[in-house]
Amino acid sequence: MNKSKNSVAYFFVRWLLAMGVATAFAGSAQALATGDLQSVVDEAHAKYKGLKDGKNADYIPELAKVPSELFGIAIITVDGKVYTAGDVDYSFSIQSVAKPFTAALVMEEQGVEALRQKIGVEPTGMPFNSVIALQLNEQRSVNPLVNAGAIAAVSMLDAESPEQRWNKILNWYSELAGEKLSLIDDVYVSESETNYNNRAIANMLFNFGRLYSDPLEAVDVYTRECSVGVTAKQLAMMGATLANNGKNPKTGKQLINKDNIPELLAIMFMAGFYDEAGLWAYSAALPAKTGVGGGIVAVVPGKMSIVAFSPRLNQAGNSVRALKAIEHISRSRSLGLFGHNPE
Repeated sequence: MNKSKNSVAYFFVRWLLAMGVATAFAGSAQALATGDLQSVVDEAHAKYKGLKDGKNADYIPELAKVPSELFGIAIITVDGKVYTAGDVDYSFSIQSVAKPFTAALVMEEQGVEALRQKIGVEPTGMPFNSVIALQLNEQRSVNPLVNAGAIAAVSMLDAESPEQRWNKILNWYSELAGEKLSLIDDVYVSESETNYNNRAIANMLFNFGRLYSDPLEAVDVYTRECSVGVTAKQLAMMGATLANNGKNPKTGKQLINKDNIPELLAIMFMAGFYDEAGLWAYSAALPAKTGVGGGIVAVVPGKMSIVAFSPRLNQAGNSVRALKAIEHISRSRSLGLFGHNPE
């Protein structure tokens, strides 16, 4: 089988992470003292809190109601230290930031090869909710961080009922966060009333043999998944679990097989930032996942998780303040995989 350029890039990033080169490039992170981590969080928050660009997502009506001036930043290190600024205790809907964590659960149940074979690991080069991508790609679903692949990931989980499938996901997210999480009911209802595009995607996947449960069940559980409430601090703990080779820094539980982490981070690096994945790699160079709820989680492998939240989005669906803040932290402290020079 001939590998596409994207395939070669995916396996290079996976190799980079597995071999620990990322840690070497990010060596300056080792020198970050407690005071410096807090100062860089404060610095980023102060620098971008007045930024007014972008607007709330409104295609999900409930998201339009979230106060647009909210802005929080949280760093959690692999040894569990927490550094925050701003609105880090506000519970917002996780939205697409949930996708890599569900992919991790699929890997735990069925292995990384099952995820690659039944969903794929390629970026689509198209919007995250594209129906056309299903028609143009022979694999149909091509990675678990776009809607088609994320719905397929939900359908792959071993469950005998919709409630068992949903409870498995919610309990998993809670384990990763180190705290009990819950559904934001108003967001779930709002999304359920407007998710016609996702229903079409699920039906097409089922028709192509790339969905592994009832289509309506998969879409409903996926919609609930996106409607889970999470604070910036809770999301940072979820990210820190990835940074810590699958072990939750708060509870000490090994939740994810450490051998699965490089594959997961490689997917996040290649496809975690909607239509701006290339720009994000160019500017911040960290595995990350963004969501239209305004949250972004970024992972510095072996070091820490950086999370920022603010509801105002750019045209690609990424939080303007959050991406600027994480980019600033990464560049100013040379945390990126390729050792970016400070700003």
